[in-house]
Amino acid sequence: MAKTVQRIILLESSEFKKFWQTKGPFKYALTSREFPPVLLEPEEWIFSDDMETLLKELMQWEKRKMKFVQAPFNRKKTNILKPESLSPWKINNFPDEWDMAECSSFTPVGYLTEAVTETCASEEKADVEAAFFKHLAQEIESIGYVLLSPEPILSPATAYVDEYLKEWMGDEAGN
Repeated sequence: MAKTVQRIILLESSEFKKFWQTKGPFKYALTSREFPPVLLEPEEWIFSDDMETLLKELMQWEKRKMKFVQAPFNRKKTNILKPESLSPWKINNFPDEWDMAECSSFTPVGYLTEAVTETCASEEKADVEAAFFKHLAQEIESIGYVLLSPEPILSPATAYVDEYLKEWMGDEAGN
């Protein structure tokens, strides 16, 4: 079963509320904290009930034909020196837009760090992929995004949007 994701430009908090009520609720909602936004249009939001699907949509995974591959300095190639802190994994066609991002999960051009592989059960591709998206989700706000996710105490099934909407409505009202 394909996991759904929706991208939409919402200029005002009232548009967000209406979209949330008619198409939602969703478990996750993501937009840019920066202007100009990176990998998004101005005022664009991505919604999904699956974190990995949401992050892949942000990165434009399918469009860029991205995939996890063994890095040139993987353990099988003993004649190439492995840079310290990098794992033997890389993401092909990694977003150039993130080359300047400070994130402990990756370096420019998509080399994954050992911070990702240290938490893997094994260094199998599927484990590395899952660990990368888990790490990226934890760091996504530090690289310029707003991620609304569930508040476990209130409703673990859907994103907690109330506080964000109150702040947004206050900004619109000029408070």
